[in-house]
Amino acid sequence: MSDKVKTIGLFALVAVLIIGTGFVQSWNSALLILNLGLISAVMALGVNLQWGFAGLFNVGIMGFVALGGLAAVIVAMPPTNEAWAAGGIRVLLGLLLGAATIVGTILTYKAMAPGKIRNITLIGVLLVGFFVFRTVFDGGVEAIEAVNPSVSGYLGGLGLPVLIAWPIGGLLAAGAAWIIGKTALGLRSDYLAIATLGIAEIVIAVLKNEDWLSRGVKNVIGLPRPVPYEIDLQNDPAFVERAINLGVDPVTASTLYVKLAYSALFAVVLIVLLILAQRALHSPWGRMMRAIRDNEVAAEAMGKDVTARHLQIFVLGSAICGIAGAMMTTLDGQLVPTSYQPLRFTFLVWVMVIVGGSGNNLGAVLGGFLIWFLWVQVEPIGLWLMQTLTSGMSEGYWLRDHMLEGAAHMRLFTMGLILLLVLRFSPRGLLPEK
Repeated sequence: MSDKVKTIGLFALVAVLIIGTGFVQSWNSALLILNLGLISAVMALGVNLQWGFAGLFNVGIMGFVALGGLAAVIVAMPPTNEAWAAGGIRVLLGLLLGAATIVGTILTYKAMAPGKIRNITLIGVLLVGFFVFRTVFDGGVEAIEAVNPSVSGYLGGLGLPVLIAWPIGGLLAAGAAWIIGKTALGLRSDYLAIATLGIAEIVIAVLKNEDWLSRGVKNVIGLPRPVPYEIDLQNDPAFVERAINLGVDPVTASTLYVKLAYSALFAVVLIVLLILAQRALHSPWGRMMRAIRDNEVAAEAMGKDVTARHLQIFVLGSAICGIAGAMMTTLDGQLVPTSYQPLRFTFLVWVMVIVGGSGNNLGAVLGGFLIWFLWVQVEPIGLWLMQTLTSGMSEGYWLRDHMLEGAAHMRLFTMGLILLLVLRFSPRGLLPEK
């Protein structure tokens, strides 16, 4: 079987699975799987850039996804004018003082000769800057969080169209990746994984605890949408008439219309990113990245700046994850910091890349769709299977109860089983790198 036929066949299989869900369950469920599959494919594409192109083992994916979600809040939500009046300027001043402290410390370190005097001066700059920063910043935060905390208690955003938040989410994640990469990319792969995981936990902890920025665990709800609201469609006589003419209930038609609109937007983003990734893969830059991945020593001997190239690809891959995070928050219509679970969802994205085919952009996209479909459908299928197997057992029988309780764990069991089978029979993934 040729590679082209295999690729078409596997993508056709995924399409059949999603369409079959529409016929067997509901079209709302099928479109929800499609939308989250498109977002998962974007995340997998970003991770594939880092791992498949450059061999960078990043397990801090959820940190960059969370930054993309934060960008949606900062860009799209309307500003809270009372909070800005109460302490907004003070918080901005505090952040500037904190940044000035860091810059001042770096300049002092570079300007002074090594020795005890430089060390004492650095400690002094850090201590003075820290206390000044906290004095200004904490007062502003307390004032902001005291403004009607049940419904606001944060600064809000810029009130811009939410679609602008998608590239801004990528830029925010890219900026964080640059800072992380400057410090962590010199580490060996296993230590890089530990560092990125720890940094992701820090990012999520900030979102959970800094109420002035993202309302913390109280969540930001009611994000503006790039598509119409269902209630508006249901109140539109022309839309209702078209739905009735097609023989569809207007309420169902409105939900399908909204989900299809999201699918179109997400598909455009995925196609653009996939085209750019494919062009990068087949460019001299892409060949250089794979040469560095395969043999860093030989690449360095040929005059390539390995660290700089690793930083490039780390920033690009993280930016794509940030775009996916902004898309996911837009689809949800809310920012829920507690939903970003690094160990759980980072594992899932890595399974997508490994199963699809590391180093192959189409493989990463395939893995995103296939693994997300299985993640959603395995638990209800597992419950149905357990109910069928135990249908002849009496109520309260220990084996029946044990098997029914075990259905809740079918997701993780299936993901592990699929990963083991793929690594055993197709170690390079379903669509291997050429």
